[in-house]
Amino acid sequence: MKRILSQAGLLLLGVLFFVPAIQAQGDDNFFSIGGVVKNAKSKKNLEYINVSVVGTNIGTITNENGEFVLKINRGLNVSEIEFSGVGYYNARQAIDASDLFGQVFYLSPRSIELAEIEVLGWKHPMDLVMAAIDKVETNYSLTPNLLTAFYRETIQKGERYVNISEAVMDVYKSSYNAGTTGDRVQILKGRELLSSNRKDTLAIKLVGGPNAAIFLDVVKNPDVLLDKDLLPYYSYTMGEATSIDDRLQYVVIFKPHSIVSQQPLYEGAYYIDKETLAFTRIEFSLDMRDKELVTKLILKEKPSGLRFTPDKLSYIVAYKQQNGKSYLNYIRDEIRFRCDWKKKLFFTHYTVISEMVMTDRTDENVTKITGKNAFSANTSLSEKVMSYYDSDFWGSYNIIEPTESLETAAAKLKRVE
Repeated sequence: MKRILSQAGLLLLGVLFFVPAIQAQGDDNFFSIGGVVKNAKSKKNLEYINVSVVGTNIGTITNENGEFVLKINRGLNVSEIEFSGVGYYNARQAIDASDLFGQVFYLSPRSIELAEIEVLGWKHPMDLVMAAIDKVETNYSLTPNLLTAFYRETIQKGERYVNISEAVMDVYKSSYNAGTTGDRVQILKGRELLSSNRKDTLAIKLVGGPNAAIFLDVVKNPDVLLDKDLLPYYSYTMGEATSIDDRLQYVVIFKPHSIVSQQPLYEGAYYIDKETLAFTRIEFSLDMRDKELVTKLILKEKPSGLRFTPDKLSYIVAYKQQNGKSYLNYIRDEIRFRCDWKKKLFFTHYTVISEMVMTDRTDENVTKITGKNAFSANTSLSEKVMSYYDSDFWGSYNIIEPTESLETAAAKLKRVE
């Protein structure tokens, strides 16, 4: 567990610099489908809904406003896109090779009958978690895969954005029985918006952020949550069953009931596929009761005289099943903390959020990313992002659509020094 915290550490340094935004360029070889996904009953916009091209590995996810844009190669023989989310029936939409924007797509909520999700064969919810761990080699790929991913991290000072960094990257995944030692991330292109306001004298750098695709893949990196030696330190209860991708899911809620020396634990929920016992989704947050210990584990460096108080550290890790195997699909982590300088009366609140969605995948002719090209876990994206500048930005790559608040923030920050 120390591994995940040390690799997702924070650096509190220096002065922010401004880099102007680069607008996305079109590509005639691709068409785009865009719109908003809503709850068919409440008409509420739905965040974090998977949007995928049926018959391919191409996909994206809706943003916090329920919006998405999906770019599709005209040469592909495809006719439908599919929407799926936790607690909803899947829905499909017919498409052709032409642009379609401004559409509203509806998902119907699904209620689970008790008879559908009876827990059989386990005397205790922890036994269900243990059984799911034992099925990892059956449920996850044992061949190397190369994933294409979009990554975004944002930093807010109070309610105001002071940093937006984005990247498209390749993620090499070895077999799920081989650990994470050989897994690597390579940045393909990136950009950054930074405030030039001199009042923003505190820069927060998320060290190794894009490498979350490696160390936050908790099924492949069991030291985080699925170490069998740590399971007895938690209490487990069955939560209300739900569905994901039209598949029934057990929900196991866990909380720490013991204290492990020098190692804060987590609380959260496992979503486990009823049929295969694959981990479909894991939501968890760090126990913050010992804030001094948490600070030692997550804070890499800070200026002298600065006081740092962590408030929240939470994660979502989701997998998507394709052809009988589950693959990493989405990661979100959020860190909230307060900073103040000695002799000052008030704290300043900061929020650092990173999101990553896997937009494509292949297991054909996969070549391991070399150490020379791999993104270092000890580096922050903001330090290196301009090394990956590309004028054709984002081109044909799929991304997470920016929310209205991000677009507004970017417009305010888009000024020449």
